[in-house]
Amino acid sequence: MSTVIKVENLSKQYRLGQVGTGTISHDVNRWWHKIRGKEDPYLKIGESNDRTVKGDSDYVWALKDINFEVQQGEVLGIIGRNGAGKSTLLKILSRTTAPTTGSVKIKGRVASLLEVGTGFHPELSGRDNIFLNGAILGMTRREIQNKFDEIVDFAGVERYIDTPVKRYSSGMFVRLAFAVAAHLEPQILIVDEVLAVGDAEFQKKALGKIKDVSNNNGRTVLFVSHNLAIVQNLCTKAVLMKDGKLIMSDLSHEVINAYVRSNETVFKSDLEFRKDREGNGKVKFKSFHLEDHEGEIIENIISGSTVSFVFTLEKSVTQDLSIDIGLAISKVNEEQLVILYSSYQNCFIDMKSTIKVVKLTVEKFPISKGYYKLVGRILNNGEETDSLQNGIGEINVIEGDFYQNGNFGSMGLGSFLLKGSWEF
Repeated sequence: MSTVIKVENLSKQYRLGQVGTGTISHDVNRWWHKIRGKEDPYLKIGESNDRTVKGDSDYVWALKDINFEVQQGEVLGIIGRNGAGKSTLLKILSRTTAPTTGSVKIKGRVASLLEVGTGFHPELSGRDNIFLNGAILGMTRREIQNKFDEIVDFAGVERYIDTPVKRYSSGMFVRLAFAVAAHLEPQILIVDEVLAVGDAEFQKKALGKIKDVSNNNGRTVLFVSHNLAIVQNLCTKAVLMKDGKLIMSDLSHEVINAYVRSNETVFKSDLEFRKDREGNGKVKFKSFHLEDHEGEIIENIISGSTVSFVFTLEKSVTQDLSIDIGLAISKVNEEQLVILYSSYQNCFIDMKSTIKVVKLTVEKFPISKGYYKLVGRILNNGEETDSLQNGIGEINVIEGDFYQNGNFGSMGLGSFLLKGSWEF
């Protein structure tokens, strides 16, 4: 594979509260340094772009020392919190703004969909804008005409194709803009969060088209989204950005796991001093936490991922005991979704020591996104030793690619995700 995008030491500086690069005195100072062959003095100042903290400098680095490469045919996901620098990076790659320092080398024709209406003239009709965008991409009128019917059919705006686009809804606007960008054969397609404006049916079509563009036509796609499930399904690799810096570049699932962990406070529920419990107290829940497939403590579960429920148990008697642990996951309204006792799998846990750690690992966690209540119970020879009336704690499930095909099921409608074998 050949490298189609190479970003080296890329930085972008902005001055807060002003339009332009700064005051007249700053511009004169820059000019004076330039004619003497010296570096811009304001490149030495400035703070990282952490929007949550009030700084002392008028200058911030929206991007700072970004380095990465993208190979032909790759679909690269770019993730991070709002204000991380994702959109600024895409604007530089799309050549709608210039970097302060560093360089970007791009091989091929670029089509960008950064925000609703990018590259569209509001007074022109949908038809005229298709030809305008094609001309901007360097295509001949005949090449655009050959793609015209396919674009209109994909966008689903045939009835309005001769209407000025300023009268389009935001959803229609995005449908047509994406159809133009994806069908006019760019070597590199850049898509920002704008697809979130479209409805579910269009999003599915758009994601399918992006896959087709990459897999079948060997084109390169840069994709920004806050929907981690889509990024995991669509992108082979991903980069994580924070405060204008590139934190991590790796396979998409590795970057997503790191991002989820970075946004969490360490979740470890101390159950030792809870008063809302029933049972004889011979064995009690002492603490509980969740772990991912790498054994890292997490707060949120990604639907379809591997998760471990880890319990620390404490025995208050001297004799050895054999216990059965039961878990249930319920909706907040107490509707029970699933229940599992260790005895269901002929697993009885020996309690010989005072403290014991028990781990239950579930592969491809089958619950859809939402908040749920986790309930636990401990039995010894059928007699209850501990049960917390208000549950062990609340778990949060994040939307994930359970089916591994970009179809995320009835997220928000159903709670349990089922996967079966179909014969026909």
